[in-house]
Amino acid sequence: METSKKKQAKSRLSYHLSLVTYFLVMFCHIIISGFVQGVGYRQFVKKTAQKFGLNGWAKNLPRSKAAISDGRVEVGLTGSKKTIEEAIKSFKKGPFLSDIKDVKVEWEDKEPDFNGFEIIV
Repeated sequence: METSKKKQAKSRLSYHLSLVTYFLVMFCHIIISGFVQGVGYRQFVKKTAQKFGLNGWAKNLPRSKAAISDGRVEVGLTGSKKTIEEAIKSFKKGPFLSDIKDVKVEWEDKEPDFNGFEIIV
């Protein structure tokens, strides 16, 4: 059975790790696929990112010839992992007219090289 001091030490360590996760600035690369072009999805991403205080960019990716109705949006975000994860929950829902099929997320430990949020045309 663990002693009270060991439990307190584990609790403090868990708390400190959660703080590091919350404040550590990370870069997240996201690809959203489905009916996401021509429905205001990039503007939705920008508003969501700004709401959460995230920096980054969003751009449409070229549609494949085989998928006329579907497209993809690429997003790059910097901020705390916890905050980005909250924004991704909104991205999975999307704006009213969108139909999200898939959201692929890749995390990177790299310094952010941009400020604010930009929609790339």
